[in-house]
Amino acid sequence: MTALLAVENLRKSFGGVHAVSGVSFVVNEGEILGLIGPNGAGKSTLFNLINGVMAPDEGRVIFRGIDITGEAAYRVARAGLARTHQIVQPLAGMDVLENCTVGACFGSENLSIGRARDVARETAVLVGLEDRLTMSAAQLTIAGKKRLELARALSARPKLLLLDEVLAGLNPTEVEHMIGIIRAIRERGVTILIIEHLMQAIMSLSDRIVVLNIGQKLAEGTPAEVANDPAVIEAYLGDPALAEELHGSP
Repeated sequence: MTALLAVENLRKSFGGVHAVSGVSFVVNEGEILGLIGPNGAGKSTLFNLINGVMAPDEGRVIFRGIDITGEAAYRVARAGLARTHQIVQPLAGMDVLENCTVGACFGSENLSIGRARDVARETAVLVGLEDRLTMSAAQLTIAGKKRLELARALSARPKLLLLDEVLAGLNPTEVEHMIGIIRAIRERGVTILIIEHLMQAIMSLSDRIVVLNIGQKLAEGTPAEVANDPAVIEAYLGDPALAEELHGSP
């Protein structure tokens, strides 16, 4: 397998809080890698370090064989890495098509406005927003805004897509639909690194899983290996529902 992303000994502290402490892993080209852990484990901070929102105190981020550590987020996007955010951030003053067009304009292919609109329409269709292209982003439901967040990131034509809790706040039908979209994205050749708290969903989606706890990598392996790892189960015991769901996964 070819490593598309390599995270090497990343560290980030805020005052005396060690948010990420020496985390290393690789994301192989074509796979879905799940990133799980209790609240406060450092998952979103790790995403911020990878895509250039923050610079690490130590360590390196290697993407497509190039050291992108500490590069500005827009340069990382140009390199072919896009992300969604846990708290959706639509451009509320724009409609759905315009939001996706912005993603295409600032993505990996440096598209013209005209071509960017074409790509925006394509991604809107993929996520099921083709009938809402002229709707203001602010008027979308939570599920609609989640899909828009995903479409805007996809419009950047990334090689690697970072998904930060795209299933949070969705009802079971919406979750099922979103899972189908994520699988379709992978089938199109996009590699995915996904943070998610819905254990059954991430266990079924992921080829491999990395577990964080208190800023450190606790475990790594297949979904079955992770679900039956005593250290992982113990880390989730503070949330009985999550622990039961994790332990009950196949």
